Amino acid sequence: MPKGSDLLVAALANEGVRRIFTVPGEENLDVVESLRSSEVELILTRHEQGAAFMAATYGRLTGKPGVCMTTLGPARSI
Repeated sequence: MPKGSDLLVAALANEGVRRIFTVPGEENLDVVESLRSSEVELILTRHEQGAAFMAATYGRLTGKPGVCMTTLGPARSI
């Protein structure tokens, strides 16, 4: 029986997603594992903002969906 993350990755691939720019973490580990056995390429980044810029630029330059996936980050309290 497929997991929810497998279904998500299959749906993204069906929509034409070829690359996902990501900051991996505990919260998205199931999706990262499902991506390992898919045709979608996982591109690791060091910062959420960099992943977002890369996905946006990729989408604009190629006309294909640009996808950014991040994890929880530290919160700032003032």
